[in-house]
Amino acid sequence: MEGVVYYGIIVLLMALESSFFPFPSEVVIPPAGYLASKGELNLLAVIFAGSLGSVLGALFNYYVSRRWGRTAVMVLGAKFGFKDSHLRRVEQFFIRHGEVTTFIGRLLPGIRQYISLPAGLGKMHLGKFILYTAAGAGIWVIVLALIGFYVGANEVLVKQCLAKCYPFIFGFVCVLVIGYIWLRRRYY
Repeated sequence: MEGVVYYGIIVLLMALESSFFPFPSEVVIPPAGYLASKGELNLLAVIFAGSLGSVLGALFNYYVSRRWGRTAVMVLGAKFGFKDSHLRRVEQFFIRHGEVTTFIGRLLPGIRQYISLPAGLGKMHLGKFILYTAAGAGIWVIVLALIGFYVGANEVLVKQCLAKCYPFIFGFVCVLVIGYIWLRRRYY
């Protein structure tokens, strides 16, 4: 029963991390990965719970922007210096490149929490939104869980490993973007 509570907490905290609340996933998943290495949790269940929470939090943002649209996004965006002209450019970009943007956005720190907003504004197909969000969030959760699993509870080592992983993640994102551009130019 104790494990079920832990998984529920992971889902809840990752849902918070994927919505508007600035709660870092690095505080949630690596310790859960560490507990999995000790046999107290199951690594696949940690990854599933983390990914599920990420999707649930992203769905919250998606529905807020879909339901209340531009007004809600502008109220929230104004706090970060976001202007109407910025929003129009984001919307136009998202109409053309929504799926890949959702997937890649889930891999980028500082963007992953807010990439759901243009998806909701653009009324992205819900099934596609969930698929691309789960794929991007799943990769991020796997990276964090494996770091926790292999590095342990040492916060300094976790931060060092994350610092070493970021260039690979950004490189992966760059390869995805280049591949996407190449495919778009070749076939569209």
